[in-house]
Amino acid sequence: MGELFNTIIFEPLFNALIGIYHIIPDLGVAIIILTLVIKLILLVPSRSSIVSQKKLQDMQPQLQALQKKYKDNREELGRQMMKFYKDNKVNPLSSCLPILIQFPVLIGLYRVFLAVSHIDPATGILAQDQVAHLYPVLHNVYTVTAIDPYFLGFVDLNATGNWVLAILAGAAQFFQSRMLISNKPPKVEGAKDESMASSMSKQMTYLFPIMIAYFSYRFPAGLALYWLFATLFQLGQQYLLFKKPKNVQPSSPPNV
Repeated sequence: MGELFNTIIFEPLFNALIGIYHIIPDLGVAIIILTLVIKLILLVPSRSSIVSQKKLQDMQPQLQALQKKYKDNREELGRQMMKFYKDNKVNPLSSCLPILIQFPVLIGLYRVFLAVSHIDPATGILAQDQVAHLYPVLHNVYTVTAIDPYFLGFVDLNATGNWVLAILAGAAQFFQSRMLISNKPPKVEGAKDESMASSMSKQMTYLFPIMIAYFSYRFPAGLALYWLFATLFQLGQQYLLFKKPKNVQPSSPPNV
């Protein structure tokens, strides 16, 4: 399994980063470009997730009306909600897909940044066990060529404890999460206060940015830089999608 992960995830990401760095010799710029490439590759599933989340948000009044009507019959409520999702062609779990896709990529990137941090402090050359993961054209070059770990000449991306990037990454994550719930429709009077999913969403709006800031501080700064620009890309994508006019209105729940 480890070899498969290396072949499919780690080595392509590692070689892509070093390849970009070979063209533009600034590790931070290379990370930003790699981030944009990854986000563009994940654009379709990410867009579907955002649209689904927004559609679910717009459906909250109808869902709350169902909760009000069937508050004493949980089994029937479940059936009616599933029917409502089906009628409106919405999968409440679809927003998890990009997270599941990004998770192995994030692990791969973490390993990439660890690999880049394994350099000889005297020469700046990658450790031989990391050079072994490079494809031949890059392997021949970076067996003897140093890598400068600094972004813009002063931000050490191999170092941990960069609180500035950590705060920026956490703040970007917070605003990205807030955008998803900022225009929540009004509650239906008498409906249940909030579903479990809604409650968890509110908690994660505050908890997840703290986690991101913490891990960004503890891990190499290159990972924080990746997360910052990945989140900024997501913010821009959400802004553009949310500005689009709604073409499809969710149907009303039956007999409410």
